[in-house]
Amino acid sequence: MNKSNILRYILPSFIERGWGMGLLLLLSGLCFTACADLDSDKYFGDRKTLESVFTDREQVDMWLAHAYSFLTGSNFEVCSKGGTGGENSAWNPFCFADDIYYGDRDYAYGDAKDRGYTSYNTFREGGYTEAVGQSAWVRSYQGIYQASIFLQNIDMNTDLSEEDRIDKKGQARFVRAYYYWLLLRKFGPVPIMPDEGADYTLEYDELATPRATYEEVANYIADEMVKAANEISPRWTNKRDEANIARPTRGACLATRAIALTYAASPLANGQLKNGKHPSNVTDDIAKNLKNFDGTYLLSLDYSEEKWARAAAACKDVMDLGGYELYHAGINTVEADGAPLTVTPDYDPVFSENNWPNGWKDIDPYLSYRNLFNGTASAVDNPELIFTRGSNMNMGDNDNGLGAMVAHSMPVSLNGWNTHGMTQKMCDTYYMKDGSDVPGMYREWRQEGVEGYDAGNSLERETGWTTRAEIQNGDYPELSQNLRRFPAMNVSKQYVNREPRFYASVAFSGSYWEQLRNPTSTQRNAQIFYYRSGGNGYINAFSYLRTGIGIKKYYHPDDYRDAQHDYSHLREKFEPAMRYADILLMYAECLNELTKSYTIKSWKGQDMTISRNIDEMKKGVQPVRIRAGLHDYTAEVYDNANLFRDKIKRERMIEFMGEGKRYFDLRRWMDAPVEENKRVYGLNVFQTVSKRDEFMQVIPVYNLSANFNDKMYFWPISHTDLKRNKNLVQNPGWQYND
Repeated sequence: MNKSNILRYILPSFIERGWGMGLLLLLSGLCFTACADLDSDKYFGDRKTLESVFTDREQVDMWLAHAYSFLTGSNFEVCSKGGTGGENSAWNPFCFADDIYYGDRDYAYGDAKDRGYTSYNTFREGGYTEAVGQSAWVRSYQGIYQASIFLQNIDMNTDLSEEDRIDKKGQARFVRAYYYWLLLRKFGPVPIMPDEGADYTLEYDELATPRATYEEVANYIADEMVKAANEISPRWTNKRDEANIARPTRGACLATRAIALTYAASPLANGQLKNGKHPSNVTDDIAKNLKNFDGTYLLSLDYSEEKWARAAAACKDVMDLGGYELYHAGINTVEADGAPLTVTPDYDPVFSENNWPNGWKDIDPYLSYRNLFNGTASAVDNPELIFTRGSNMNMGDNDNGLGAMVAHSMPVSLNGWNTHGMTQKMCDTYYMKDGSDVPGMYREWRQEGVEGYDAGNSLERETGWTTRAEIQNGDYPELSQNLRRFPAMNVSKQYVNREPRFYASVAFSGSYWEQLRNPTSTQRNAQIFYYRSGGNGYINAFSYLRTGIGIKKYYHPDDYRDAQHDYSHLREKFEPAMRYADILLMYAECLNELTKSYTIKSWKGQDMTISRNIDEMKKGVQPVRIRAGLHDYTAEVYDNANLFRDKIKRERMIEFMGEGKRYFDLRRWMDAPVEENKRVYGLNVFQTVSKRDEFMQVIPVYNLSANFNDKMYFWPISHTDLKRNKNLVQNPGWQYND
């Protein structure tokens, strides 16, 4: 999403009138101590200039809009193009970890090397340099400065009512704290700048600010978000109208607070190995090595269980706001929208007999999940969407955004790039329809005696292929949107009887790409296979799926492309930066780590009793499982903290695939040294249809890397900023100088 788009959603009337472009150009030159010339005189001649801006109502709104504008580009949470990047372009590959991959930047070409393009393999190996992917640092501090100036000067405006001024303060405070959250998640602890911004009368060296500790940054975010929640108008508790879709609500403030506190409670920032069980090859060296020049440790070496309680209470604050729930769709009874008829979930004595939210009797789990991402669910009417930065399609030359995710997932024969795929590990992680593990889960690489959510099983994988007779008999209704006209035959039986989220997310070989609005009838309802020499399988070029397994999340049945650079026929999709499912699962995760009861203050200052209460944990887990059409966890799982932790990690891996969370979850849990060092597996894509049984053999994918070392916990800080700030320490493992 570009700057004009985000302004469109925040201040549509100003954009439509084309007002303020001169001011916008003036503001675009402003920057913070982290990233630019410190001579403010060339931007503001004297105090009168600021007064002229902040006493004008329209210029106030434009300034606030500009503070928002740095959320675009490299600061989009869900950005699909893993290979774009460099100092001057958006580079956000964090949707990709051990679950999904991008395959169209396997090498640098043209001017890509000079601009900082990084392949998936280089990304996974930590082979990028300190100059790559720095836009988020620069843009975040630009936004922080803009918001700080706004907060310091908005009270000059007497045309605005006191209520309006307070509301705008809340918005500016939110966006400033949100920039700190983006920095903390990517770079780790960062400098917290004075609320009034940098004092330009100081000598250059005096402006240098050391990094705050992880806990200090998280607490700053939490405290500022509470202030923002109290300032933002009550009319923006959790709802927006179309003209204000990117406006932060009280819910967005409190959700950001909850997420930041959950990260601060997690092993990486909270005593690390003292919390939970970790394999022997995971060390606490990252905490011991990350410290300021004065010896201050930036990650806590001491474990505090109370941090989990505080994070749980923050999640509960969001839940208690009311108005949020998981998006859900009614049962599909026709096939006009390209969806399969409802696949009734496995019978459950509770969930099958009750309507939403206590069961799935009156909802369609498949459509409920699919429509959440593909543009069907309106951003305004979606009760699950807590915060979005608007439509993240980015259909321009930079090839970023959710539109690009779809374009790079679609098959070559349908004018897609056919390069974004799914690992066998991710494919195996989805449950069967009855909630059991798929036979052969992680079989090829599992280790005997290994426990946890990644243990898998030693069963043989399913063999055989679906037949026309089976499909028309209704044996596998989940495979076909029209059992008679478009029977999904010749599909591996490894892909039958899986949970609904599987069919909403996985482009397995033999799945249908509907393209219902494609004017070319032969392109509609195309069954796509990924065999070598079949048009969409392996070729001696970049446009093939390295694992033979694709991605359908964000694809809408109406989406189609006239050419590989055509985005005009893709339905608009809004970025799910924060959604309610994340808060629910984090609530259950945090409660699970508690061994005693705590009294924690709510955001309103009221006492809350927080403990490992199974009924409360179910409030976090059951809605997600019900929406997915799956049974609840067993009593054994709820009673055992280790088993429950494993289940939550797996649930998050499935629920948030392709949303930019897995990469950071693996790091905050300190699971990355294990999970990201496992070799990538996929199908034997070098086989043709005549050897389809061999095609389905799971083998290592040697042209996709898997590697993790301690320096990859946090992104490096650029040499430019290290030189600019003498008190700024580099993240461990990265170089200080060119």
